[in-house]
Amino acid sequence: MARIARGCNSLAPETLSFQTMTLIQGYLFRQIGLPVVAACAALAGIGLLSQSLDQLEVIVERGQSVWVMAKLTLLALPQLVAVILPIGLFVGALIALTRLQREQELTAAYAAGVSRWSLIRPAIQIAVIVAVVALITNVFVQPWAQREARRQAFAIRTDLAALLVEEGRFVQGPGGLTVYVQQIEQNGLLKNLFVYLDNGKTVTTWDADTARFGRIDGVPVLTMQNGSMQRYSSRDVLNQLSFDQQVFDLSPYTKTTERIRFKPSDLWLTELFNPTPALLESAGTRGELLAEAHSRLASPLYALAAMTLALTAILGGSFSRTGYSGRIAKAAGVFLVVRVIGYGLVAASAWNGAMNLLQYLLPLGVSFVALRLLFRALKPHRRRVWAPYERFKARFA
Repeated sequence: MARIARGCNSLAPETLSFQTMTLIQGYLFRQIGLPVVAACAALAGIGLLSQSLDQLEVIVERGQSVWVMAKLTLLALPQLVAVILPIGLFVGALIALTRLQREQELTAAYAAGVSRWSLIRPAIQIAVIVAVVALITNVFVQPWAQREARRQAFAIRTDLAALLVEEGRFVQGPGGLTVYVQQIEQNGLLKNLFVYLDNGKTVTTWDADTARFGRIDGVPVLTMQNGSMQRYSSRDVLNQLSFDQQVFDLSPYTKTTERIRFKPSDLWLTELFNPTPALLESAGTRGELLAEAHSRLASPLYALAAMTLALTAILGGSFSRTGYSGRIAKAAGVFLVVRVIGYGLVAASAWNGAMNLLQYLLPLGVSFVALRLLFRALKPHRRRVWAPYERFKARFA
């Protein structure tokens, strides 16, 4: 910042003031923005790791590929944005502001004539950007990602390989069908297959070295290679047939009446505000859908609350060489309590629609109070003087 000031000394006073202010604000924007991005990225990485551990079941028990697990993990990330962004903003802002204050760069800016509002404007701009990103994610990205994840999970749950085979176990399907597979490779190839079918009239078994699920003209089939078929005739005579390849029709055993049921987090904003009777029957009550809609619109406001609390924690008091751990702890505690209350308001709004207004008022109120404390702390406080006490003190001085 000293180099910036020296570089502008030769300019006219009016130009000096404007360009110096712009350079200082740009410098503060970068110094605060980079730690915020790093904190949000770190929290997003932790969220992805947690989601990937939850999705391991897709590979272990459902026999899906790593790509499917990665896809489900990434699709779950937008729903975490409403939680990650305010916390990452709060942590990153505290790190940046603490460093700037400790190195007295903010003090130098004050000495150069920068006003308090001009000094905190870059931080507020970052908070607004984060709030806009969170709003776009909540309104557009989250419902799309949640719908895709729901469809992918439904496809896995109704997948032929997931329904009819499990490595090393006999799986009983509908219509008297039993399937055993010794090994399932990642590419979907089944090794050492045994199929038993008892339709009530005849009993038929198949065994094959390899097999693979597929579709022919839209019909689900099991294609077996290098195997044999055994069937008892009506005269209890065992008939055996060897084959290089045989196609087994699975359509009678894969019929399902299940349908994708979307949750409130999967619906678009228009569907939450104007749900159809079918959505009210499957997704939730009108109160629950309205609470979800207002939660998506109100949750980005917590970014403003997080930033104003961070500013108050660092700049809302006198300079301290020993650090600001006490004020930071208080600000963190307030932010945690406010966020928990916010989640409680979402749950309460499902039962009482009037509570939806409080979802907006809570973060806005916290932001207003934090800014009020921030600017109030900068004003010189005059010690109140009691005239009789001062006269008494002067008499005995």
